[in-house]
Amino acid sequence: MGILDKFTKKKTDKQKEDKPVKEGKKEAVKKTSVQKESQATESVLTPDGKLVNVAKKDSKKPKKAKVKKENTGQAYRVIMKPLITEKGSYLGVNNQYLFEVSPNTNKTEIKKAIFKVYGVTPNKINIMNVSGKKIRYGRTEGRTKNWKKAIVSLPEGQKIDIQEGL
Repeated sequence: MGILDKFTKKKTDKQKEDKPVKEGKKEAVKKTSVQKESQATESVLTPDGKLVNVAKKDSKKPKKAKVKKENTGQAYRVIMKPLITEKGSYLGVNNQYLFEVSPNTNKTEIKKAIFKVYGVTPNKINIMNVSGKKIRYGRTEGRTKNWKKAIVSLPEGQKIDIQEGL
């Protein structure tokens, strides 16, 4: 069915407006607008004992401006995961955060990825290569992977909620 939808011609808003509207439909629209007007007012009893129609107050809270995040794209291939360690919690006081990043990325790619994922621009990024450790399972010996660690410093007033989902 999806293939056939591509070939069907979709009507634009202008074509919909050009069609003549039946008389019965126009009346129905008028009735609903009158009903909405009556709902916008309410009768209130004054201290004198009279009923007075007063417009309803909007009890809705003002909407907060939503921060529109960019499409993250390849950002999650650059930033593997946030590192939640004891050292990382000490760095959090200085507004610094630890991340495990892909071993073949550089500072500018990390900076762009942090902005795309978290919506903040870092001041400074320090990266370091961490070599894999030797491990042994019985007779077999091996190594863990080499990986890269990034310490991201943010300006004051900005923060990242890493431990939000834990």
